[in-house]
Amino acid sequence: MPGRGHVNVEPGVRSDAIQTIRDEKALSIWQSFRLYRKAVFWSLTLSTCIVMEGFDMIILNSLYVLPSFQHQFGTLNAHGQYSISAKWQSILSNLALVGQILGLILSGYVVEKIGYKYTLIAGLVLLAASITAPFCAKTMSTLAVGQILCGIPWGMFQTTTTTYASEVTPLHLRPFLTTYVNFCWCLGQLISSLVIKRVSSLPGSLPYKIPFASQWIWIVPVITAIFFAPESPWWLIRQNRIEDARKALMRLTTRHYADHSNGKAAVNMMFYTNELEKSQSGGIDYQDCFTGTDLRRTEISCNVWAIQIVCGGSLMGYSAYFYQRAGLDNSDAFSFQAAQFALGMIGTMFSWFLMRHFGRRTLYLFGQSAGLLLLLAMGISSLFLRGKSSGWTAGSFLLAFTFFYDATVGPVCYSLVAEISSTRLRNKTIVLARVWYNILGIAAGSLTPQMLNPDAWNWAGKAAFVYAATGAVMIVWTYFRLPETKDRSFTELDILFGDRVRARDFDAASCHLASRSDPSTGSE
Repeated sequence: MPGRGHVNVEPGVRSDAIQTIRDEKALSIWQSFRLYRKAVFWSLTLSTCIVMEGFDMIILNSLYVLPSFQHQFGTLNAHGQYSISAKWQSILSNLALVGQILGLILSGYVVEKIGYKYTLIAGLVLLAASITAPFCAKTMSTLAVGQILCGIPWGMFQTTTTTYASEVTPLHLRPFLTTYVNFCWCLGQLISSLVIKRVSSLPGSLPYKIPFASQWIWIVPVITAIFFAPESPWWLIRQNRIEDARKALMRLTTRHYADHSNGKAAVNMMFYTNELEKSQSGGIDYQDCFTGTDLRRTEISCNVWAIQIVCGGSLMGYSAYFYQRAGLDNSDAFSFQAAQFALGMIGTMFSWFLMRHFGRRTLYLFGQSAGLLLLLAMGISSLFLRGKSSGWTAGSFLLAFTFFYDATVGPVCYSLVAEISSTRLRNKTIVLARVWYNILGIAAGSLTPQMLNPDAWNWAGKAAFVYAATGAVMIVWTYFRLPETKDRSFTELDILFGDRVRARDFDAASCHLASRSDPSTGSE
């Protein structure tokens, strides 16, 4: 009976896998782009869903400070002004996260049945219908229903785009296309901030209805583009559709590459990797993410994403609030918020250079450490400053935090979760990691408004101390548990995890794929 790691393949498949990995590593970034330029285009196209989601998800937090929205949905506070209570802010944020969790779990099943592109199309159709609820809402209850309904397709988008990007692009382009997802988040949030700034002075309900209605503009063009996209060849391999995988590869690369031996060898490499993973675990259900070597991979993926919450990332959405406390009017506060998201885009582009030279693990440790220092500075300053000075200082620290976050932890997370997981369980592992992220997001979404709201705990900038403490704990975890995945193929990562190499040794460890036993050839 074959043992663990025993790969039963036809003669030549393993040698094709070895050669394909060597050839891929030998390519420069420019050569990879020329060979896979169509894959880059399709990956960018599908990631447009995240621009939409970034646009959608920031809308409600931004509307809380608009007078027309406050008057329609808020209540009179002790100062005789309409406002949205911290309780309702938490409820709405958390219901959206609950919807996302449902969408994430659903997508884990749906993707395995119908593939990435049709899962995204189904999510977009569902979103088009769900937007009706917040657009027509006149009460908080209707808004709450809308948050759950919209959250379901948002959850479907969150992991499907990242997984697709990781599977259609080669080794040297993978970090750019997976971290581009973070760029799309920032771009969507920037567009949303600019739209709300533009309409904030309009009369009646227009300032909050126009942003909701704007979401419909995206849907038909994006569905049309995704319909013509090729499916991931890795997904087709898992469905045992080998010829379809070769055809998909042809649509993702230059015709010369796909038509000749290189294309056949690339498909054989995918097939070999799939068989290797079947020998290590076998299953493709959620429970298989918690067995064998996949348990460690699931733990790492979950905590990599959790770090985005516990290191203080959830505070970034409240910069407009701090600037309002500093005395800025709504328009100027939204201008600073837009600048924050622009900084995030610049930081993401900077990360593309940094990852090439420093790798993922180093950037994660540096980003967490820089964020910790900024949070401590923000918290300490709030102990000595009051009123407008406190608001200005906290908001400015958040701008600096945003840049460092989006140059390190923010985008690098997407590259890590796409590489850490095995190819057979990638979608489900990333789903579980994002579900854990959203569960922590519910906790942060409940506590952060209470920390900041003047009618609740009113901690203001001192809330940074909470995230500094949790962030410090995760720096220790990162040092001991997060491996370096830079310049590693999926097959090599399978071997390193299968050999139980320590996280700190991944960078220097050797992968002797050529010496692995191949029963079909009898070689040792």
